[in-house]
Amino acid sequence: MQRSNKLKRLFIIKNVTINNFISKKVTLNKVKASRIFSISKLAIGVFAICTILTVNASELTATDISSNLPASNEVASNEIALDEVIHTEKMPSHLPQKDEKMHMGVASCAASMCHGSVSATEGSNILQNEYIIWSREDPHSQAYKTLLTQESQDIADKLGLGKATTAGVCLDCHSDNVPTEYQSKSFQISDGVGCESCHGGAENYLSSHTDSTQSHAENIAHGLYPTDEPQQRAKLCLSCHLGNEDKQATHDIMGAGHPRLAFELDTFGILQPLHYVVDEDYKSKKWSGDSYITWIYGQLEANKETLNILENKIVHNKGLFPELSLFDCYACHHPMSDLKWTETKGKGSKPGTVRLNDGNFKMLLAIAASTGFFTSVQENLNTLRNNLHNNVLLPIVVNKLFADIQAIEKVISKQSLSERKLSAALILTEILKTGSNDEFSDYIAAEQAVMAIDLLIVYIGDKAIYQQDIVDLFTIVNNDEQYNSTLFATKLLEIMNKMKINHQ
Repeated sequence: MQRSNKLKRLFIIKNVTINNFISKKVTLNKVKASRIFSISKLAIGVFAICTILTVNASELTATDISSNLPASNEVASNEIALDEVIHTEKMPSHLPQKDEKMHMGVASCAASMCHGSVSATEGSNILQNEYIIWSREDPHSQAYKTLLTQESQDIADKLGLGKATTAGVCLDCHSDNVPTEYQSKSFQISDGVGCESCHGGAENYLSSHTDSTQSHAENIAHGLYPTDEPQQRAKLCLSCHLGNEDKQATHDIMGAGHPRLAFELDTFGILQPLHYVVDEDYKSKKWSGDSYITWIYGQLEANKETLNILENKIVHNKGLFPELSLFDCYACHHPMSDLKWTETKGKGSKPGTVRLNDGNFKMLLAIAASTGFFTSVQENLNTLRNNLHNNVLLPIVVNKLFADIQAIEKVISKQSLSERKLSAALILTEILKTGSNDEFSDYIAAEQAVMAIDLLIVYIGDKAIYQQDIVDLFTIVNNDEQYNSTLFATKLLEIMNKMKINHQ
């Protein structure tokens, strides 16, 4: 299936332009608007201009970062470290589906004086047309309706689930599937992925969140889920778009006909129709960040969830086979005449070994290269890949990788804006080097790499030097069944040469 068609199925994008994302009296950051335009056009099969790099990545090394940047106590006044702007209120222990709060239903938010205005309201600190945006433009509102299709029922029949519209395994991600005791009289499961699916049961914050004397922290204490926080947003989105210990699009489900899931927090967030505005009022109350930091935390949380699922589905597996969705699809799904194994792909394993689906792991390694943890992460990932059969060693190496991720998070949280720019350039360099060595030979890793390269180039600068290169990369990963890893590696090498990056 073509990438553009995948995104259509996930987002049901129709006639996407910047105007869909800009309401009355609302303006977007130029870089954000540029990526919305570029990615949304990509999603319907049309490529647009991308903004590009001004920092020469070939000149950046870890030594450069340590010697050229201000010491931690010398951060410029306009460069606030992330841990100073990210809120510290107590985070919820459960995602909205398990928050044990009464879910009032979408109707409780849809009044015209609340979030149901036909158009954005002038003079208000919120748009007040959030419900209209969700119901008309957001594919999450159509999630339950997807279960009404014959295609969905065919999947349910093959799995012996009965009706797709009543099967818990389907409703968990196609609706706000909270237990019946937490469904109010106005709640309807057919609302799909509605307001409280993401923002939490409104039982206690429904009235308080309209009170101007209440702080954001107080609303969170009342049950509002902190979707502004990148880590918490990532956990929420990934719970369906990747899976967790409680729910997952397993190999059985995909074998019955469910499409493969693809996700990256920043890119897919930009594809969403905006129902909020990051203005000064928003910034004064909530966390706000750029594409780089959103991507970073999205990748780190994806790695955590993958490690949790790996341990749960492999170490505690009672079946004949492990959960096969954790492995690279095309390690098995290819003609016998198409010899897939190479030294690069094998990573120390013998031919015939089923390789992990490690696209996010490869992004983790690139992030580690910018924070001083490359060697540790590389060694632990290699140990993980080669010991999936070892129920004693696997939990140990999973814990080591969690420790690596926590150490990386600590470094990232204290980076100033200038440090983040340099770190982004180092990550970009690492991804390009890795890919030019044909280490993105598996499609899923290449898909993650292209989304990362796109946002990193846009984040670092604003020159359209690499416009056509970005278009070429998205074209190469446009069709997973026709993906050519050699062509991909050649293109990344071409970009490296243009950037004058040392190949060593």
